[in-house]
Amino acid sequence: MDLTILIISLAKIAVVLTVLFTCVAYVVWLERKVAGRIQNRWGPHRTGPFGLLQPAADFLKALFKEDFTPAQVQRPIYFLAPFLAMTLALMSIAVIPFGENVTIAGRTIFFEITDLNIGLLYIFAVTSLGVYGIALAGWSSGSKYSLMGGLRSSAQMISYELGLGFAVVGVLILSGTLSLRGIVNAQSGFWFGIIPKWYIWPQFVGFLVYLTAAFAETNRTPFDLPEAEGELVGGFHTEYSSLKFAMFFTAEYTNMITVACLATLLFFGGWMAPLPWAWVQHVPALVLLGMAALMTRTALRTYRLERRKSYFAVPGLAGIVGLIGLAFLHPVFAAVAAPMFWFASKVFVFLFLYIWVRWSVPRFRYDQLMHLGWKVLLPVAAANILITGLVVAL
Repeated sequence: MDLTILIISLAKIAVVLTVLFTCVAYVVWLERKVAGRIQNRWGPHRTGPFGLLQPAADFLKALFKEDFTPAQVQRPIYFLAPFLAMTLALMSIAVIPFGENVTIAGRTIFFEITDLNIGLLYIFAVTSLGVYGIALAGWSSGSKYSLMGGLRSSAQMISYELGLGFAVVGVLILSGTLSLRGIVNAQSGFWFGIIPKWYIWPQFVGFLVYLTAAFAETNRTPFDLPEAEGELVGGFHTEYSSLKFAMFFTAEYTNMITVACLATLLFFGGWMAPLPWAWVQHVPALVLLGMAALMTRTALRTYRLERRKSYFAVPGLAGIVGLIGLAFLHPVFAAVAAPMFWFASKVFVFLFLYIWVRWSVPRFRYDQLMHLGWKVLLPVAAANILITGLVVAL
C-alpha cells in the first residue's frame, strides 16, 4: 500500500510539473502576443502555427547559448542563486488544489499533490524565501548594477509581504481555516440563488491590497524596480546568461501563476462555477468545440491569403481539440472537467491582467514604491482586518 501511495505521489508530481512548465512556456507566448496586439504588431507568428512553437525555440536557444561566467563572481553562491529561486518557486505549487476531488472505481482522486491544513502558511513561508535567490544573485555577481537590483528586491519583497499577509487575514477570519481546500469549500453556495458566496464581495478591499502586493512580490511592472533596465541594465540577473538566466525567468512566471492561483482560491471560489445551473458543467465542452471551429477557420483563411504550409497542421490539431470537447460532453468527464475549467479560466483572467498592466502602466519611482507599501497598503490592510473582525464578532 505504501508503494502504491508513493507511485501515485510521484505520478502527481510529474503531471503537475509538466503542466506547470507548459503553462510557464505559453504564458510567455501569451505575453508576447498580447504585447504585440497592444502595440499594433504581430508578436510571434512564424515559428509554427500562430507562433505556438516559439517557446520550444526559446528553450533550445537558451540551452545552446554560451554559458558565460564573469571572473569576479563568488562562484558557489553565483551558481546556487538561480537554482534556489526556481526550486522555491516550484515548491509552492505543491499545495495548490486544482479541482474538486472525485471518486472513480472506488478510489478518490485528489487534485493536488498534498493537502496541508496549513497550506496558506506553507505558501507564504516558501515564497518569502525566494528573496534569497535574488539577493544572493545580486551580491555574488560582483557588479554594482546586480547588487543594487538585489538590494531593491529585498527591500521591496519585505515591504509588500506584510501587506500581502495582512490582505488575506480577513479571508481566514471568515473561513476559519488555513487549508486552501477548506477556504474554497467555505465559499460554496449562492446568495438569492444566483450570486456566488465568494469572498471577493465581503473582502473587496483585501483583494485590492492582495492584487497590488502580488504585483510587487513578483517584480512585475509597475513594480519592476529590481530589473529597471534604464537604471540597472537588467538588475540582479545582469551577469547571468544561458540556462541560469532562464531559471530566473522560469521562477518569475511560476510565481505569477502561483499568486494567480491563490487569488482564485482565496477570493473567487476556486473551482466553483459562477452560476448555479446544471448545464454549466458542459461549458468546457462547448468552449473546446468553439476553439476547434475557430482554429480551423483561421487556418484555412490564413492559408488562402498567405499559402503558408505550416497551417496544414492546424485542422488536425483542431480535430483533436474537438474530439476532446465531444468527450467532455459525457457526464463523467464533465464532472471532472468543469471544476478544473472554471479554476483555469479564473487563473487565466489574472494572468491576462498581469500582462495587460505591464504594457499599459509606467514604472514607479523607488520612493513612490516604498511609500505605497508602508504608508498606504499596510494601514488599509490592517483596517480591513479590524473591521472584518468586528463584523464577525458582532
